[in-house]
Amino acid sequence: MPKKPSESVPAALEPAFSAIVNVTERVCKQHLNSDYAVLARQLAATLSRKRPSPILRGKPEIWACGILYALGTVNFLFDKTQSPHMRADELCSACGVSKSSGENKAKLIRDLLNIYPLDPNWCVSRNIDNNPLVWTLQVNGFMVDIRQMPREVQVIACEKGLIPYIPADQ
Repeated sequence: MPKKPSESVPAALEPAFSAIVNVTERVCKQHLNSDYAVLARQLAATLSRKRPSPILRGKPEIWACGILYALGTVNFLFDKTQSPHMRADELCSACGVSKSSGENKAKLIRDLLNIYPLDPNWCVSRNIDNNPLVWTLQVNGFMVDIRQMPREVQVIACEKGLIPYIPADQ
C-alpha cells in the first residue's frame, strides 16, 4: 500500500494552496464527505510541491474543481450507485466553474501525477476494502490476492506497509 501523501507545502505556495483548499473544503462539507476533503488537501499539497508548481497559474476555483473532479474519477463519484454521488456538472457548479474548465483541469492533474481509476494513492476509505489494486501483491513470483493468503503472510505484508491492515483480523 503506497504511503499517503504529505500535506506539507512550500511557504511561497501557501497562499495559493490555502485558496484552493478553502474551496475544496467548502464543497466537501456541503456535498461530499471528510474523506474527499482530506484527499483534496493532500492532492493540492502534492501539486504545490511539483517543480515548477502549476497551481501558481490559474484561478483557485478551477484548481479546486480539477482536484475534486480528478478524485471523483478515481472513486467513481459520478456513478449514481455510489455514495456520495454528484454529477460532474453539479460538482463544477458547486465550485463556481464551467464543466469544461473542471474537466480540463482534472485531466491535466491526472496526466501530471499519473492518476488512474482506483489508484490506491487517491482512494477514499470506503473503496479500499474492495480495491483489487490494494490487495494484489507478488508473492514468490506469483500475483495473489493477499486476503486469500495465511494470516502470517498478511502480517508481513502489513508490517512492510504493502497493505493498510490485516484482512484476517477484520
